Amino acid sequence: MAFDIDMIKAVYEKMPSRIEAARKSVGKPLTLAEKILYSHLWDGNATEAYERGKSYVNFAPDRVAMQDATAQMALLQFMQAGKAKVSVPSTVHCDHLILAKQGAEEDLRNSLTASGEVFNFLESVSNKYGIGFWKPGAGIIHQVVLENYAFPGGMMIGTDSHTVNAGGLGMVAIGVGGADAVDVMAGMPWELKFPKLIGVKLTGKMNGWTAPKDVILKVAGILTVKGGTGCILEYFGEGAKSLSATGKGTICNMGAEIGATTSTFGYDDSMERYLRSTDRADVAEMANQVREHLTGDDEVYANPEQYFDQVIEIDLSTLEPHVNGPFTPDRATPVSKMREEAEKNGWPTKVEWGLIGSCTNSSYEDLSRASSIAKQAVEKGLKTKADFGINPGSEQVRYTAERDGLLKIFEDLDATIFTNACGPCIGQWERSGDNTRVNTIVHSFNRNFSKRADGNPNTHAFVTSPEMVAAIAISGDLGFNPITDTLTNEKGEQVKLDPPVGEELPSKGFAVEDNGYQAPAEDGSNIEVVVRPDSKRLQLLEPFKPWDGKNITGAKLLIKAFGKCTTDHISMAGPWLRFRGHLDNISDNCLIGAVNAFNKETNKVKNQLTGEYGPVPATQRQYKAEGIPTIVVGDHNYGEGSSREHAAMEPRHLGVKAVLVKSFARIHETNLKKQGMLALTFANEADYDKVQEDDTINFLDLDQFSEGKPLNIEFVHADGSKDVIVANHTYNEAQIGWFRAGSALNLIKEQNK
Repeated sequence: MAFDIDMIKAVYEKMPSRIEAARKSVGKPLTLAEKILYSHLWDGNATEAYERGKSYVNFAPDRVAMQDATAQMALLQFMQAGKAKVSVPSTVHCDHLILAKQGAEEDLRNSLTASGEVFNFLESVSNKYGIGFWKPGAGIIHQVVLENYAFPGGMMIGTDSHTVNAGGLGMVAIGVGGADAVDVMAGMPWELKFPKLIGVKLTGKMNGWTAPKDVILKVAGILTVKGGTGCILEYFGEGAKSLSATGKGTICNMGAEIGATTSTFGYDDSMERYLRSTDRADVAEMANQVREHLTGDDEVYANPEQYFDQVIEIDLSTLEPHVNGPFTPDRATPVSKMREEAEKNGWPTKVEWGLIGSCTNSSYEDLSRASSIAKQAVEKGLKTKADFGINPGSEQVRYTAERDGLLKIFEDLDATIFTNACGPCIGQWERSGDNTRVNTIVHSFNRNFSKRADGNPNTHAFVTSPEMVAAIAISGDLGFNPITDTLTNEKGEQVKLDPPVGEELPSKGFAVEDNGYQAPAEDGSNIEVVVRPDSKRLQLLEPFKPWDGKNITGAKLLIKAFGKCTTDHISMAGPWLRFRGHLDNISDNCLIGAVNAFNKETNKVKNQLTGEYGPVPATQRQYKAEGIPTIVVGDHNYGEGSSREHAAMEPRHLGVKAVLVKSFARIHETNLKKQGMLALTFANEADYDKVQEDDTINFLDLDQFSEGKPLNIEFVHADGSKDVIVANHTYNEAQIGWFRAGSALNLIKEQNK
């Protein structure tokens, strides 16, 4: 039986009346996304139609999910909220702090030693506050959520940008920062700007080497990394119904790479099959009772241009396998064009590693299809020219795949089976060899930013489907096209790989001995959560200071970031993950990956007090010690990528007052607001060029900060000349309240006194 069945039952019971009220308010047929959003309004039945991309709306999500790296800061904040127990079903999943080096058993053992203090903290906090705890090795958060918690028509938030994976089971699942999670766990409304809607019509049916991953790789190429910002992507059509639930999850998962608020599919037979296969027949039965409400209205899908803000159409029958990259997940190249592209751009075509796994592609179906390629290689006398690594998505997937002989097939091809965890996908890969040389890897992950997997800025990482990873790893050649090309086996014969085959779901059913779940205590009031004062890994939070109501004057420029500045650039993962629960220690990585616009170098900025160049964090710490406010200036889509709120909390902790950019990624803008910072955009993008390295910055009318009113900021240049730059913002009155209080959490604490 499913977890939280009473909660799911309650959602379905209220859904018909709430959707009917929404349809009356909106006055037209509804998309699936609208049905889920309107049926989760904090105030109950809809009484008005909200304006897409404009209206701020309060919602009541059904549940919260947190992974170990972000859960630390989320729960450190929740501990200050004054609540005895979480108000909605919540879970913690230990998947990020686990190394990938030698293999599953040894890596897990070493990770338990290295991060034991953090795991124990998360376990005790979960036990105290009524939170379900998934132990290290249980699996990757989004695969575990899909197997156990996701349900059609539900709404959830999670402290990871790839929470959107649950759209594969028809949810509206949204990645957020920890402060947003605190709101929901504390029983408060969760605010979101009502999203715009992009409809993606899928026709035809996949065949041959094409996989669900290729749908989102194609969409990423169309929309780019910022094309989905502020939008929900809703997939529909006969092609959508032909995809498996885990295939749908893959597509939704990588919607995070185009900035989408989330992505989702309507409830269909493949979702019902998946629910039943994962021991949730009870959820399937309930979903069937409200089936008409768990997909968009017929009229919407018949005339999508009338109901979506944008419509994309993809024919799965003609869709070609794609390989995206390097350095950005939206650089989409059909496999037939890759050799030409690689030669034209000077990308190294020798592939050194092929990696299968991550929350995007680690399901039973993924392993099944990839193993069919590995099996062919063994049978046809081929060996991998590249190293090969596998991360199963969960203990249930791993146990079942081992039972069915899939893992043995990979091992016969000399693959390393890593722990059921994120591993290389988030920089927890202890890769041997020189970490500075130019090289190429292929993987089935979602992101491929510079340094992401192995810390090497010269690693060219390419994103593709698990079956294509297997084929390219076997060939060792980035330009290899398995549809047309042959390989030379050990006997000198030319052999061709057949298209992959696999099982959507295991024919013998899923099996597992210990799934890694630990239920919380019924009464956690006597449980003590201990954080050692001298800990290097954990640090209790001190509240940020409230705004004094005055204009910020005499500020200095910390850094003017040039080009792409993701959350990986602002707060790197990899080895820094160990400090995710210690704000002061992790602040030593603040903006060290951002490129300084004035010298095109990373982690080298001018200290206005000394005139010398030095690391960003050390420079900012000196400004803080001297009581000098600072600002950060950035380019387009600033803060794209992960939901990690450390990218907002670190500059806040170090004394940065404002971030002024051409445009923001959604989650990062919200995280800045939640932590009491000013998140501002240039009214005129060309004003970015007016900002000089040694400016003194004065806010002229911050003391009149109000909704809809731009701010005027004076930049005084070294020669005495001045530019007044107009800065827009999207703060409403409630969010201005967070700024006044010093943070949203400060406001929660005041309200709970």
